[in-house]
Amino acid sequence: MQGTEGSAAARPSGVSAERSTRARVARLILEHGPVTAAALGERLGLTSAAVRRHLDALLAEGMAEARTARPRGQRGRGRPAKLFAITDAGRSAFEHAYDGLAGSALRFLAERVGEEAVAEFARSQVAGLVDRLRPRMSEVPADQRVRVLAEALSADGYAASASKASLGGEQLCQHHCPVAHVAAEFPQLCEAETEAFARILGTPVQRLATIAHGDGVCTTHVSPHRTPGPGAKEREPGLSIPDPAPPPAIHETIDTSSKETGR
Repeated sequence: MQGTEGSAAARPSGVSAERSTRARVARLILEHGPVTAAALGERLGLTSAAVRRHLDALLAEGMAEARTARPRGQRGRGRPAKLFAITDAGRSAFEHAYDGLAGSALRFLAERVGEEAVAEFARSQVAGLVDRLRPRMSEVPADQRVRVLAEALSADGYAASASKASLGGEQLCQHHCPVAHVAAEFPQLCEAETEAFARILGTPVQRLATIAHGDGVCTTHVSPHRTPGPGAKEREPGLSIPDPAPPPAIHETIDTSSKETGR
């Protein structure tokens, strides 16, 4: 009997640990997905069986979905690898609990004061990020600034990453947006954020996709920094810079990938 009681007492903590691990799996899928089960296990130090158990639970709850990885190069034998990505329901589980209150407050502001007041509020929300990062960016090499911005955004809960763009420049991705539901109704939030990125990085940027508009990731193209001429001083972040040629549109990128797959 004592053994049975001990097991019952330990059960709640075991359930709590299980949920905690599952939440970690879900967050890794959110931040790094689509991702394989093997990669998840390696990052978390879990066995394949343990990762599968958590993935099966997330799939059953509608928090994650499985996709088939596209083969690269010569296709080998065996089943294609499965990739796991977060769903809209899974993303919503990470959303801030006060979305409804924030939306009501902005609607009230727009009705009583006007749309410009909402835009001003949006700019004030990102002003702290600008003030915090602009002094630091003056000491960071131009080719490292997007990475530093991504790290700052991740610390604020945006699960951001930086990578080189295939046709020049860099790409800033935010895999999570705590205000996505509110931004869907008030695009001023996204616009103010994009303006802030340009000021922080000191080069033109262009938003290509947003979670608020139904895309899986907020994607921003960052134009390459211009190399100063002889004797010229490098432009500091935040100063006005003429816009270069815009990056390729999303549909152009998709058309190119289609040709590669032989469609």
